[in-house]
Amino acid sequence: MTSEPRMPAEAPGARRTTLILGAGSSIARAIASEFGRRGYDLLLAGKNAEELETLAADLRLRHGVNVRALAFDAVAFDSHPAFFEQSRLASQDSLAGAVVCFGYLGDQALAEKDPREARRILDTNLLGAISILALLATYFESRHAGFLCALSSVAGDRGRRSNYYYGTAKAGLNAFLQGLRNRLDRSGVRVTTIKPGFVDTAMTFGRPSMFLVASPETVGRKVVGAILQGKEECYVPGVWRFIMLIIRSIPEGIFKRMRL
Repeated sequence: MTSEPRMPAEAPGARRTTLILGAGSSIARAIASEFGRRGYDLLLAGKNAEELETLAADLRLRHGVNVRALAFDAVAFDSHPAFFEQSRLASQDSLAGAVVCFGYLGDQALAEKDPREARRILDTNLLGAISILALLATYFESRHAGFLCALSSVAGDRGRRSNYYYGTAKAGLNAFLQGLRNRLDRSGVRVTTIKPGFVDTAMTFGRPSMFLVASPETVGRKVVGAILQGKEECYVPGVWRFIMLIIRSIPEGIFKRMRL
């Protein structure tokens, strides 16, 4: 079994901190709680500072770890270098890794008509993730240790007419993570791509034709397990790996006639 990602040589009992980006979502909360249960200190980053402070207080009490909340906007690209430096200082250079949890499903029908909605989907899910991951990658590469993880989606495995803007962004994120994984492997930095199926969150609430819906808590446990086991890619739940294999194998001529 693969051991946890290596940390720089430090004294026994040294702190280790996980940065959670987009920490206000249900899945991010579950991931943060699972890391806290395992003794990791936490930096919770997101747009709603008041909400994150409440979450931080709960996690401190529940798990007895250090938790801080930081303001972060995924699409404010120019602010990312300063945010990264703030995160590094707030952790006292104890960052063990980071998990990108932010995302925006968006409105496919609106995106087809309004370039602003299309750009919001692409900026949030792809360019925002690339911007902050690039900064973190250079940091961990210099330390020859750590982990990076991003929540992608099964939607990135094949373009479907019902959500191809979102799927395009996630497909691009998958490719970026693959390249980053190849670049950082020789530095001992691990990169994990998470591909959830349907999860019971505010993003998917009320959407029709959902099946095999997982709870955020189940996803959170699977995500942290995949990161610490050094997995490169993980479908959650695992059955989605086989579902998407079937979907990818459908000939294009047939696929175009399907209502997916």
